[in-house]
Amino acid sequence: MKNDTVKAMRRLVLPVVLILAFISILGGCGKKQAAAPQAVPVKGMAVIQKDTPIIYEFVGEVEARDEVELRSKVSGMIVEKHVQGGTAVSKGQLLFVIDSRQYRDAVLDYRSQVAGTQATLSRVQRDVERYRQLYAQNAVAQQILDNTVAEEKQTAAQLEAIRARLSQAEVDVSETNIRSPLNGRIDTSDLSVGNYIVAGQTVMAKVSSIDPVRLRYSISESDYLKFAELARKKDASSLISGFPEMEMTLSDGSKYPLKGKIEQVDRGLAKETGTLTIKAVFGNPDGILVPGMFARLQLSGEVRPNALLVPQRAVMEMLDKTFVFTVDKEGKSLMKPVKMGPRIGNDLWLVESGLEPGDMIIVEGFQKTPQGTPVKVETITMADLNAVPKAAAKPEGQKKDEGKK
Repeated sequence: MKNDTVKAMRRLVLPVVLILAFISILGGCGKKQAAAPQAVPVKGMAVIQKDTPIIYEFVGEVEARDEVELRSKVSGMIVEKHVQGGTAVSKGQLLFVIDSRQYRDAVLDYRSQVAGTQATLSRVQRDVERYRQLYAQNAVAQQILDNTVAEEKQTAAQLEAIRARLSQAEVDVSETNIRSPLNGRIDTSDLSVGNYIVAGQTVMAKVSSIDPVRLRYSISESDYLKFAELARKKDASSLISGFPEMEMTLSDGSKYPLKGKIEQVDRGLAKETGTLTIKAVFGNPDGILVPGMFARLQLSGEVRPNALLVPQRAVMEMLDKTFVFTVDKEGKSLMKPVKMGPRIGNDLWLVESGLEPGDMIIVEGFQKTPQGTPVKVETITMADLNAVPKAAAKPEGQKKDEGKK
């Protein structure tokens, strides 16, 4: 009986011992893996420190320096058209002709009235002279002379009124010829022959000046204060004189050959956006710039001594905040919040705060290295950086979400 009991206990204990041993082995393996994680290979470079000229860049829209809506001062039907929409026009060039028959008839009518009234006035004037002589001889009463003098004044006034209407009628005839008010280009929404024009209301076409043109852009309040301080340091009386020259880059990346200058600064900040509108003027002798084009404007500011710079692709932007991944003393990734300044060219970004000289920045691979991840850094240079395609700095999760889309 005892032997049977002992055998039964052995059968129960042996499986338990094996299970505990297996768990112990697994636990030991897990401890070894946690104790020695493998370093993730990344590419990085030290923070660049050098004297850096600051170039401020803004996006602006090209607009005509002068733009006029053509509205006739007289009503009538367009009977002639001497220009096609979209073509260049010169100041004083005849563009449209409005039917002038009614206005010419009015001129003839008023001329006839002027002649008749002049004849009447001449007769009355002779009567006045004759009655004055008769009155001096006591041959006529004072009342007769007074009535004749009053008639003379009334007829003279009528003549002046008719002459004024004649002058206006002659102006109306000339206003039937619609001429360009400036050198420029007419738009393609111009009216055709047969359209009826209402004086002062119907827009027949728009004419925009071509050379020069303006680039309209907006700056924030902080930028305005910064530029005002720079202008003060340059002993300039205003922003206009503080930034005498600026450059333009077109949407295809090409540099516009001519430089511009600030021409207008708005009187105050826009309530809706809190920005200040500025207009810079550029010469446009070849007509390359047309209203509605977008371009980037570059303004040269101060030279920042010993500025800290990092590659733009190393900066991660999330919820209006900016971060970079650095390598700490233990060789692990460390995410740091940073305050960024203006971008320097197409590759670098100036750091206002958050980094120190000598910090190692992870440029490529930080998406795979959450904070605290051991990393193996391959040091690269700017030349190496420019030799590979640029990738947008986005969190790994964000990239996966975009991939699903």
